[in-house]
Amino acid sequence: MENTVQSSLYQRVDEALNDLRVFVKEDGGDLELVEVTEEGIARVELKGACTSCSMNNMTFKAGVEEAIVKAVPEIQKVEAVGFQLNK
Repeated sequence: MENTVQSSLYQRVDEALNDLRVFVKEDGGDLELVEVTEEGIARVELKGACTSCSMNNMTFKAGVEEAIVKAVPEIQKVEAVGFQLNK
């Protein structure tokens, strides 16, 4: 993937996360886009209270993952990094 295309994808994914950050921050957490790979994988880290929250799996799957894929269809997969998703 070209750098300009990848940079554009990164910006679009980060913008999608911005819409969610407000809600996540209300609960003492935050979101960080770690990277967007050439293969179209977005790696996102939940931070703060979200890392140990019993609802982090739902937040990640139904919130983060869904928002990114909807806003940026070129993204093939969203991965959680730096924390363990609760079951």
